[in-house]
Amino acid sequence: MHTIKFSAPLDFKAEKSQLNKIRDTLKHEFKSGEPVEHLVRQYAQQIDQLLAHYWHHFIGQLPLTLAAVGGYGRGELHPFSDIDLLILHEAPLATAEQEALQQFITFLWDIGLEVGQSLRTIKDCITQAEKDITVATNLMESRLLCGSEDLHEKMRQATGPDKIWPSHLFFKAKLAEQRKRHAKFNDSAYNLEPNIKEGPGGLRDIQNIGWVAKRHFGADDLSDLVTHHFLTEDEYLQLYAGEQFLWRVRFGLHNICGRREDRLLFDHQRTLAQQFGYHDTPSSMAVEDFMRDYYRTITELERLNEMLLLLYKQEILHEGQKATVSVLNPRFNLRNDLIETSDEKLFEHSPLALLEIFLLMAQQPQIKGVRAETIRQIRNNISRIDDDFRDNTEAHALFIALLRQTDGLTHVLRRMNRYGVLAAYLPEFGAIVGQMQHDLFHVYTVDEHTLRVLRNLRRLIIPEYIHEYPLCSKVMAHIPKPELIYIAALYHDIAKGRGGDHSKLGGVDAEKFCKRHQLNHYDTHLVRW
Repeated sequence: MHTIKFSAPLDFKAEKSQLNKIRDTLKHEFKSGEPVEHLVRQYAQQIDQLLAHYWHHFIGQLPLTLAAVGGYGRGELHPFSDIDLLILHEAPLATAEQEALQQFITFLWDIGLEVGQSLRTIKDCITQAEKDITVATNLMESRLLCGSEDLHEKMRQATGPDKIWPSHLFFKAKLAEQRKRHAKFNDSAYNLEPNIKEGPGGLRDIQNIGWVAKRHFGADDLSDLVTHHFLTEDEYLQLYAGEQFLWRVRFGLHNICGRREDRLLFDHQRTLAQQFGYHDTPSSMAVEDFMRDYYRTITELERLNEMLLLLYKQEILHEGQKATVSVLNPRFNLRNDLIETSDEKLFEHSPLALLEIFLLMAQQPQIKGVRAETIRQIRNNISRIDDDFRDNTEAHALFIALLRQTDGLTHVLRRMNRYGVLAAYLPEFGAIVGQMQHDLFHVYTVDEHTLRVLRNLRRLIIPEYIHEYPLCSKVMAHIPKPELIYIAALYHDIAKGRGGDHSKLGGVDAEKFCKRHQLNHYDTHLVRW
């Protein structure tokens, strides 16, 4: 850690040089393998020291209070993150106070700190927080830096869940906020130049989980979700590992760019892959292997985010409400509009139900999703999809029946992919999960691209979209076995990343699939072609 020494008298050039040395030290420690969690917290602590010194220099004993908010309030700072500050006051500002604050903020910008500041009374905080959930969230994470502890605590109490934004309204607003944010990225985390903070499965989704837990339970840390029985210990460790991976990527991005950057652009991907120790091999590039790890991390975080939000919904929105439960068959129930197992050990006793659940979702449009506990059961039993399972004729029948459904197929396949079932049942598909194609023609990972091709084929047979590609829709309408073209689509890029001609290698895989699923010779030949 860089030892902080302040210039006397205070000189912005000397302080700017010191800030650069702090960042250089962080960069060196990062490259040396220092855990990123230590670095983001260490940097926040160093900025605390700088701000406290500058505050006392410019503000002194004036009746003003300084607090950190947002990510800085959580004690987390990446090298070029915005430093969000709240300046609290009670009486109207005197001229001397206004001038002192102006000098303080100007000095921070002069030395290279990107500061976002708000100047408010407690009444202002309440008014702004009531109108804007983002303000309420920032204030919820505020941390006193300098000034009146009593004033800061009064602000915290005045904007707490018993005064404004009770946990059920806060949760609804955060859920709507996340949906709107995901829509900006076409509800896909698998763009080839993803936003690691705002995109689906990114850091903002992890923060969302933490904010709701803090508002509802007063949780200080994501590990509290284990105490409240929302996560198992293993799930928490997965969530923690995913956050650390994304922090590492973000920290590296800031170092490379010399500024705040959350977009994982092509050039940055190559540089990070090299820095993180990935190497080219005969079958794949280092950058492709790095990005595969990134996308698989995002997939796991998306699943955990979905599961936790469902659990929150049950706890916060539906607590005490009587559920409507109907029996779908001896193995599954519909609770409100979510499917659940009738026995928590169902998949252990009847592994084939791991496919049946998705077939039921395609067949019955009243099923809008999967209960959180059932998502957990699916993930805990993925290993039961082994070679014997994949060779089972009943499993084959279930999967082919799924491909023959007239509605909901692509939604169900996406869910199967997110939960890891598709990769387990079709290991060849598992090999392309998170596989990027490092070119400007494909804009998604291979698995995402494949599922979008399937979606577009399905779109051709939906009456309201026939006008888009009339000839293609006419052809699709005359295909006697649409499942054959869906199989072909599923396998058209299956061999990407292996080296060699992916169409020929994919043809071999497609033929094996058809034979394993007892398709006749003509259909098998057609799919391979």
